Amino acid sequence: MYGDLILAIYPIINKETGEKKIIQMSVHDIQQWYEENPQWQRDWSEGCASPGEVGDWKNRLTNKHPGWGEILKKADKSGGSKSKMQY
Repeated sequence: MYGDLILAIYPIINKETGEKKIIQMSVHDIQQWYEENPQWQRDWSEGCASPGEVGDWKNRLTNKHPGWGEILKKADKSGGSKSKMQY
């Protein structure tokens, strides 16, 4: 963290040596950093989201904590929400 800011994570690669590393920086500062460090570029082979960030939140929650499926079903049956959830 940078003060109260959450820093973005950037996988980068050195265009000359192939060295890879990860830097954390404010999204507001990254373009300036790239201008000051032209030998480095974003390493897109690492992607832009990790597998843990992709997917339906209900599936991830119930896969990690199976008891949550039953809790979500009971919450759906209790009313309050007009949405139809599928599990």
